[in-house]
Amino acid sequence: MHREDHGLAELLKYENIAWYEDGVVRILDRRVYPYEKKTVECRSHQEVAQAITDMVTQSGGPFLAVQMGMALASHEAKDRPVEERMAYLAEAARTLSQARPTTAEKLRLMTDRSLAAAHIAMENGRDLTSAIVADAIETINRRYHEVRLLANHLAAQFPDQGVVMTQCFGETIVGMMLLACREQGKTVRFICPETRPFLQGARLTASVIADMGFEVHVITDNMPAWIMAREQVDVLTSAADIITMDGHVVNKVGTFQLALAAAYHNIPYFVTGTPNFEHESVESIVIEERDVEQVKTHLGRSVVREGVNAYYPAFDITPPKLVNGVVTPKGIFSPYDLKTYYGEGDVSTVVV
Repeated sequence: MHREDHGLAELLKYENIAWYEDGVVRILDRRVYPYEKKTVECRSHQEVAQAITDMVTQSGGPFLAVQMGMALASHEAKDRPVEERMAYLAEAARTLSQARPTTAEKLRLMTDRSLAAAHIAMENGRDLTSAIVADAIETINRRYHEVRLLANHLAAQFPDQGVVMTQCFGETIVGMMLLACREQGKTVRFICPETRPFLQGARLTASVIADMGFEVHVITDNMPAWIMAREQVDVLTSAADIITMDGHVVNKVGTFQLALAAAYHNIPYFVTGTPNFEHESVESIVIEERDVEQVKTHLGRSVVREGVNAYYPAFDITPPKLVNGVVTPKGIFSPYDLKTYYGEGDVSTVVV
């Protein structure tokens, strides 16, 4: 099998996202990368779910992690009768898919794939765990291929010698858009807001960009509006945790204010991803509220005095009027016309 992660930064290699082997799922800890390269070892599917909740992996990482978690669940139940084993896998699927509430529907698509692979293996007398792992690798390889198509459309919006501002860490999309820039013969400079409190922009996006040989500057989260004008930013881009069918973008908190600043400066904002068929409108969105202690501390030290409170919504919602285009593997769509993304009966299970 041709691996679609060829040529990408080490952070984006399959084995460095989530990998099952011999009763253990190993996940590269993105909370501390790049100043520490540490792997979290999960010995139960519940530990995989907790790792996802705790942001050990994020962005597109949980899609592979939940499938590897399903392989681990299969291993946990290997000595049970077949019916009990399948019931155990169904329960594991519920646990894993609920690890991040806002993206539960996307995660459920992945656990459903694993359940289907297990059923087929059971009917054909094959090993369930191996079948789930094989399907997980096939799925991520297909997803990377789809992201490569998407990235070609995105990079086409970047002018040569242009300046692009990113938001948070778009995972595979970041690496693929860099490959696309290279293939299109474009020199592009990138600016990455840091993305508090986990600093995904500073630690992950900037690391991948630098690893792949492009110029990148990191800024704090209160600088973008000024920097957009001073550095003559050409394009703002982000991935999305959810793109509702009515064109709203649910992404890392702070995306909305970046889109507002971009609109003021007449900078186009292109969001990448596939519309979420399960979310017909923005009313279906539940915004995850995370532990406020993560806001009140930074790199292990408290930044507020005792008695000070905080808020930590993990995501915000950008309305379609601020989105210039939704970049998908099929091309660029208006946020007001996303139903045309899906042909008759074409509800894709490739999560981008």
